[in-house]
Amino acid sequence: MELNEDITFELQELKTDEVISNNVIDKLSRLLVDAVDERVNDKVGIAFSGGIDSTLIAYICDKLDRDFTLYTVGFADSKDVLAAQTVADAMDWPIVVKIITLDEVEKIAKKVIQITGKKDPVGVGVGFVTYCVLEIMKEDVLLTGLGSEEIFAGYERHQKGIDVNAKCWEGMLNIWERDIVRDVKLAEYFEKSIRLPFMDKELIEFGMKIDPKLKIGEQKKQILREAAVNLGLKKEYAFRKKSAAQYGSKLDEALARNAGIMCFGDFFDAMQSKLDRRHNKADLRDDLKVAN
Repeated sequence: MELNEDITFELQELKTDEVISNNVIDKLSRLLVDAVDERVNDKVGIAFSGGIDSTLIAYICDKLDRDFTLYTVGFADSKDVLAAQTVADAMDWPIVVKIITLDEVEKIAKKVIQITGKKDPVGVGVGFVTYCVLEIMKEDVLLTGLGSEEIFAGYERHQKGIDVNAKCWEGMLNIWERDIVRDVKLAEYFEKSIRLPFMDKELIEFGMKIDPKLKIGEQKKQILREAAVNLGLKKEYAFRKKSAAQYGSKLDEALARNAGIMCFGDFFDAMQSKLDRRHNKADLRDDLKVAN
């Protein structure tokens, strides 16, 4: 599936009410391997957090004997940095870690806004991580786990929804405008390309039909984790809990402290920051400044 504005129309054509409940794991496992195999024909970088999506991509690359380097971004005491380093060391995978300092946050966030044209807090937070990875990676191709949350019901809204697959489709049909275009622009800025194994057409077509009861279980994305174990990944890595990129890296807190660089009406709520909220939202809006 080409990463361009036509992707939304292609996705719409895959939409169906069919639900599959039986013999899911083996077929899903094969599709996951094929999705990575088709996108890795040379050395690649992998945006790595130690969570199920990036760990599974790295694991499949390893099994396919492909050449790759992991790239992790975060503050020195962030969960993602610790988890990523732990998994990489245990699996003997090459990893490069960029430790972010508070002094860098404002400059990089402004750059992300300038390149992508996006000012929403979550978009800037995720874009910040992607920007940092692209900036330090030596390879020409970056793999990310984008798309997994929509296929396998990875967001909180999926856990509470009555019609889980409808919620998944709602997110999937917005993924170009919400996420992919941002990452494509960032990659182009660094003269790199981005590839998304979870946006494989056959994987999406099958994954979106999987019974929601199989997706939501012991943890979010339950069926994906079980498929990873089926492929041979250790359960302790397949079932590791993690936050979204901007939260696991502690970037949300740093951006909150530098909120003056952006114009977000509900910045602190949207980023779920731990910043002291002694002022009401109206006062906060008055304090925020529009990014240059």
